[in-house]
Amino acid sequence: MAGSLTPRAVRLLLKDWQAAGLTHLYREERVAPAETTSPDGSPADVTVDQGQTPVEDLVSVEAVAESEVELKKGSRRQSRAAREQALQQLNACVKGCTRCQELADTRTQTVFGVGNPEAKVMFVGEAPGADEDAQGEPFVGRAGQLLNKIIAACGWQREELYICNILRCRPPGNRTPLPQEAANCREYLDGQISIVDPDYIVCWGTCAAQNLLGMTDAIGKMRRNWYQYGRAKVLCTYHPSYLLRNPEAKKPVWEDMQLLLAEMGLTPPKPGSAG
Repeated sequence: MAGSLTPRAVRLLLKDWQAAGLTHLYREERVAPAETTSPDGSPADVTVDQGQTPVEDLVSVEAVAESEVELKKGSRRQSRAAREQALQQLNACVKGCTRCQELADTRTQTVFGVGNPEAKVMFVGEAPGADEDAQGEPFVGRAGQLLNKIIAACGWQREELYICNILRCRPPGNRTPLPQEAANCREYLDGQISIVDPDYIVCWGTCAAQNLLGMTDAIGKMRRNWYQYGRAKVLCTYHPSYLLRNPEAKKPVWEDMQLLLAEMGLTPPKPGSAG
């Protein structure tokens, strides 16, 4: 099975096995003896080396293999098909993830991410809600509908972007993700960022901004500033669900979007011309 997966996907699988309590994997390796013939001239039997390999050693091996693959990419300009395949493989790991047992037990399905695997802009939200849990796609509820309007106002279509969340499972009652849950899911988020390789990341809301950047500042203090994550420039703004409760915050969010567009050298369409 490992031969059909990317090094990152294999490492994720191994780490899940490790978290589940598996410490060693059975190994059987055929080794040719020093002498290749028996005393009577017949071929000598091939010896079999049996043993167990620590899972933690394999995780380290896969991490090294992944690093080598990243280095070989050079400019990281993978084809769209290669990125789609890598995302599918990572999604397969996500679907079977049980790192957060409470979330795994209560979810309808995982919510991985959608959009253009070659997107210049990636949107990162907090976590799936009830609608997202039911449909398996991020930002499809009321907040998602508002986000679609913001996207259109920028002159984009939703399909041009890549959209995902800090978590890939709905927290019960739509509560805020716990720090350990975000940590458990971080490798999947970083995997998506690595594969899509966006120029810009927009963090929607406090949870997304603080978790991605490892900061504790309030979102109101973080917005209007540029941050760096890998090679991507990061902008933080209010979550669409906050706008539903506080319509007056729509103006600062639009200011943030204009800041992003200006940085990208783009001009938003005139009101009424989008869509």
